[in-house]
Amino acid sequence: MALAYRLDTPADQIAAALGADRGKDVWQGGPIAPGDFAPVVLRGKGQSRILIPRLWGVPPPPRGQHPVTTVRNCESPFWIGTLRHTEYRCLVPATAFRSARTWFAVPGQPVFALAGIWRDSEVPSFAVLTTANDGFYPDHAVTTMPLVLRPADCHTWLCADWQTAQMLVAPGRETVRAISPSSCSPSSCRT
Repeated sequence: MALAYRLDTPADQIAAALGADRGKDVWQGGPIAPGDFAPVVLRGKGQSRILIPRLWGVPPPPRGQHPVTTVRNCESPFWIGTLRHTEYRCLVPATAFRSARTWFAVPGQPVFALAGIWRDSEVPSFAVLTTANDGFYPDHAVTTMPLVLRPADCHTWLCADWQTAQMLVAPGRETVRAISPSSCSPSSCRT
C-alpha cells in the first residue's frame, strides 16, 4: 500500500509551526494523495524558509511510467544529485501519515516535517524520503516509514552538506504513535 498523509492545518499555522513565511499559499487543510498539490517548505534566501505548493510525485526516470512519490534509495543515480544539493531539499508538513494500513502521528506536534526533495521539471513537484522499518515498529505490518524529522533536524536537512544530512536518514529518529481509525474521518483520510 502506498504512503499517504494528511495536512489538516491551514497555511498560516503550518508556516508558524515550521518557522516559514506563508507566502501566497492558500492551503486550508485536508488529505493529500499522489498527484495532488500540497505545501512544502523550501529554503529561501539566506536561512529563511517559505511555504510553496508543489505536486506530490516527481516525473519518472526515462523508462518509468508513473510519477515517483517516495525516495527509497538515497544512493540511486536518479536521486543522488538532488540530495547532494541543499537547495533541492524540502520539508513536507504533515499532521498524520499512513504506512501499510496504519495511521501515525507525532505526539506533541500537531504539525511535523517529513524529509523531502523537490524538482522543477514540467511541473514543480516533490517526493518524500522513506526508510526501512527494520523492526523499529514491530507491532505494525509496516515495511517502510517516511523520514520524520525532529524539529532540531529541520535546519540540518535544509542546509547541511549531504554527508551530514545523510546521517538523518535512519528509521525511528522521531517517535511516532499509531492513531485510532476513529481519529481519521472519511473526509480527512483516504484508504
